Amino acid sequence: MAFDYGERDRLGLRGLMPPCVSTLEEQCMKTMVDLRGLPDDLSKHMFLVDLHDRNETLFHRVVVRHVGELAPLIYTPTVGQACLEFGNIFRRPRGMYFSANDVGHMNAMVQNWPMRDVRVVVVTDGSRILGLGDLGANGMGIPIGKLALYCAAGGIAPHRVLPVVVDVGTNNDALRDDPFYLGLRQARLTGAAYDDVLDEFVAAVRHRWPKCLIQFEDFESAVAQPLLDRFRDDVLCFNDDIQGTGATVLAGSLACLRQTGKPPSALTDQRVVVAGAGSAGVGVATALKDGMVSMGLSEAEAASKFYLFDVDGLVAKEGMDPAAYDALVKEVRVFADSFDAPGVRGDSLKAVIEATKPTMLIGLSTVGGLFTEDIVKTFHDGVKPDRPIVMPLSNPTASAECSAADAITWTDGAAVFASGSPFPPVEYGGKTYQTSQCNNMFVFPGVGLGATVAECTVVSDNMLHAAAEACANSVSDDEMARGQVFPDVARIRDVSLNVAVAVIESALKDGYVRSKPILDGADVRTFVQSKSYFPAYVPIVQAPLGDV
Repeated sequence: MAFDYGERDRLGLRGLMPPCVSTLEEQCMKTMVDLRGLPDDLSKHMFLVDLHDRNETLFHRVVVRHVGELAPLIYTPTVGQACLEFGNIFRRPRGMYFSANDVGHMNAMVQNWPMRDVRVVVVTDGSRILGLGDLGANGMGIPIGKLALYCAAGGIAPHRVLPVVVDVGTNNDALRDDPFYLGLRQARLTGAAYDDVLDEFVAAVRHRWPKCLIQFEDFESAVAQPLLDRFRDDVLCFNDDIQGTGATVLAGSLACLRQTGKPPSALTDQRVVVAGAGSAGVGVATALKDGMVSMGLSEAEAASKFYLFDVDGLVAKEGMDPAAYDALVKEVRVFADSFDAPGVRGDSLKAVIEATKPTMLIGLSTVGGLFTEDIVKTFHDGVKPDRPIVMPLSNPTASAECSAADAITWTDGAAVFASGSPFPPVEYGGKTYQTSQCNNMFVFPGVGLGATVAECTVVSDNMLHAAAEACANSVSDDEMARGQVFPDVARIRDVSLNVAVAVIESALKDGYVRSKPILDGADVRTFVQSKSYFPAYVPIVQAPLGDV
């Protein structure tokens, strides 16, 4: 319907559609009217999936125009329900599926993808989908949703992205018994067999698309960090759950300090309880620790500021079973070694808070309601007269450790709040509190845009730290005055541009850039803008009949 009459004549379409010429903006408006008339979020998600399959340009234009409203529908929290029902709602394949049955064939398989210049691959093995656990091949909803945000929020063209599931089986018995399950009906591979599948996949992707960024997504804790460690020094890759979440929380923490009237350097004075010692919790703690180190603390001094709490209590070497300590990955041992807390391990979260008197309380436990009124009030009492920083970051909403309304009410309006899932504004004491979502989409699209435009060789810690600072600095004074610690999501493309520029400047300083124009001195911001995708209809060229 957007074809003008010249195009209709050229393509032989005159008379085959109504005479009205509908602009892309008019189509966006009609799409939103239809979407808003649907009864529930899953129906809206399916509507957007169908639009994505039918008209990719319109889909991305709608998301760009209404990203604040649509991001929760195409990604968290709605994508969690979509993954649970993936086999039931499956219509057509999008992306690629690599399985344990494909070992020995992956180098040939990547040739089946029709796009010649893929720049971002988002891959999951489905082992830890949000807070929902092992969903196997149903986890494909995550890379699809993530890459929709890459295109809309980061300005990476749709033909340059590829969603992937690496299916090594599932330990979810219900899925294996589900007649509509689309993945391998076998137990998950582990050990060397698992590593062989991932190694071959990474090698195949790098062979066909050597400039491609690989983003690991929703891998269970037991494999996420080892996988990242194996590839991060030699492959352009990063793990969004570990590094992206860490950089986003670092950005939020710096903005929270600004909200309390303190400078960024006050990060070194914070005491942080992290509830949840999985890959995301450890990634957050590590990112904040590294931020403190960059501000002058030693590694040991910075690590001693953190108190990781898991299902067994405080993660501390003192009092821990030696076998359990030996089983910790090295990133967790850094924190376990730094804190001597006899008698605290095994006690409640409240006991840990009473003993440590933290200034920041971060939740990555996936345990909904973990931050009870008693816990939040105890935390608040220990930090007075300062304002408590409360960040329940678990997804989806049902897994959030507390709500915005609870945190603000239980602290008499003192809490500086950011959450992993969206919460509406809170009315309390005659004041409206605008809540902020600590959403990785403020960081990962910009990281991916910067790393791929500059053709970087790796994603370094310095690049991620620069991304966090750029995100924090993107919060305007007006947004701060409304109580926000992240920018309005409507400005996400501007934020992504700021992040991309900061990432490239960091990579330039450390020698990780391969892009010749940037190395030759091109203005980084102008160059990134010139490479950013914005969804718009382009002229259609019809091949001569003899060439079809």
